[in-house]
Amino acid sequence: MKDEPPAWRQRWHAATELTGRTAGRAAGLLGRAFRHRWARRVRVSTAVVLTGVAGALIGVMLFARADLNVGPFSAEMSVEPSVTGGTEINIPPLGSLHLDSHRGPVHLRVDLGSLDQSRTEALIDNPSAITSAGDRAVEEVVAGVSRLGLRTMGLAVLGALLLAALTFRDVRRTAAAGLTALVVTAGSLGLAAGTLRPDSISEPRYEGLLINAPAVVGDARRIADNYGRYAEQLQAILGNVSRVYSTISTLPVYEPAGNTTRLLHVSDLHLNPASWGLIRTVVETFEIDAVVDTGDIVDWGSSAETGYVSSIPSIQVPYVYVRGNHDSQAIQAAVAAQGNAVVLDNGLTEIDGLTIAGIGDPQFTPDKSETNEAGDEAGPELLTTAGENLAQTIRGSGKQVDIALVHDPAMAQPLSGLVPLVLAGHQHARSVSMLPAPAPPTPDPSASASPAPSASALALTQPTVPTRLMIEGSTGGAGLRGLEHEEPTPLSLSVLYFDENRELKAYDDIQLGGTGQSNVEMQRNVIGLDEEAAPAPTPSAPVSPSSG
Repeated sequence: MKDEPPAWRQRWHAATELTGRTAGRAAGLLGRAFRHRWARRVRVSTAVVLTGVAGALIGVMLFARADLNVGPFSAEMSVEPSVTGGTEINIPPLGSLHLDSHRGPVHLRVDLGSLDQSRTEALIDNPSAITSAGDRAVEEVVAGVSRLGLRTMGLAVLGALLLAALTFRDVRRTAAAGLTALVVTAGSLGLAAGTLRPDSISEPRYEGLLINAPAVVGDARRIADNYGRYAEQLQAILGNVSRVYSTISTLPVYEPAGNTTRLLHVSDLHLNPASWGLIRTVVETFEIDAVVDTGDIVDWGSSAETGYVSSIPSIQVPYVYVRGNHDSQAIQAAVAAQGNAVVLDNGLTEIDGLTIAGIGDPQFTPDKSETNEAGDEAGPELLTTAGENLAQTIRGSGKQVDIALVHDPAMAQPLSGLVPLVLAGHQHARSVSMLPAPAPPTPDPSASASPAPSASALALTQPTVPTRLMIEGSTGGAGLRGLEHEEPTPLSLSVLYFDENRELKAYDDIQLGGTGQSNVEMQRNVIGLDEEAAPAPTPSAPVSPSSG
């Protein structure tokens, strides 16, 4: 008699057989579910939607363009898919303007093309025609955008219909794909229209040749005063571009308002010889009235570096300077010896109606790795004391100071509420913020009451003004330090625009690629366009009513 297989083998065969039957039933159920009419409808609907979207994208990207005439220009407008939206205006050969005009999946591109000879000659022969052309510019652009929107929807639907017809060869599915394309395209354009920011024309970001930046962006004073009026800003930019194109051989710079004062803020040149050429170009192009330098003009503060500052007279406008932590007293004296230089070390000066105060950095740490192991954390009380000394000098002068210059931003807080604007450097990175308002002084309970508060106590209780802190990047690209990282430190400087009331109206942030790079960007910023929240007051030390 043949031996029976072991029990474990019998159980194994039984489990295998049961598993096979279960898998077969599951496969059968999945097959029936997959072949079910509802599953088939889901697959078909998904395919129709994807086909409609794909056809719409093909139609829009290939054919969604519209030609229009804006003043003397022949321009082409187009739309393309985008994650962030926005508008790009290309102005060859000058560069391009980038506007944060709207959100959504649609990006508007405007390419200004050739000039129409007859229309250009008519503008030159008849100066009044420029005004009328500016008046019509907004209507022409709005009409062009409307035509482009309708054209985009039509092309999207047509592209979807053609692709669906070739894919499905079914009338109902083709119609559904076309409807999908219409809904997606109309929704995208509607989102762009719903998030439109007309004020964005006041803060364009310019990319192109630095010499052309003022001519393309427009007059900062005019933009600052009319930033809320979209139509007028569009006319101003188009008018400037028209003038540049009509006299392309000279590339003229716009005429600034007679009561506008322009300051150029530079900082942290760090012995970079390329900085002087950049500064001279901006001074000439933007018609700068004075340059303000917030320190670190050299690297080591040695006597061998004093020759570097001999280029200051080539700027040919007043050069106001405060000492940085890389600048020695010898460097400060060398700057003071230049004919157009004004050195501020706990003092005041007046430039074109603006009163400027400044104080040098109290620390001299040209090489922190060798001379100061604590680095930037060393001596914070020295920085605060220097700021307090400058604040005391301003109060004692009896003058309304418009700008305070310091090197390290840590020196700025004692000036909060005393001056409307503090300029600094040191950090090699551009930033703008509002300083925390000073807290009211807390009386010292241990001091005896006095019927007549001292002059310093009265000064601390006087009305304060909001104080804006503007920290400049490195105009010298941090010198050789700028090459220590993978990406070179960009060269940064800013143009500040003040009106006849000595108020800051706008500023242009200019940034060039660091050593070995040549890209140029300029960002127009208008004061008051976006509400700036003032930080909470910072606590102050108790002040005795009888303190001197």
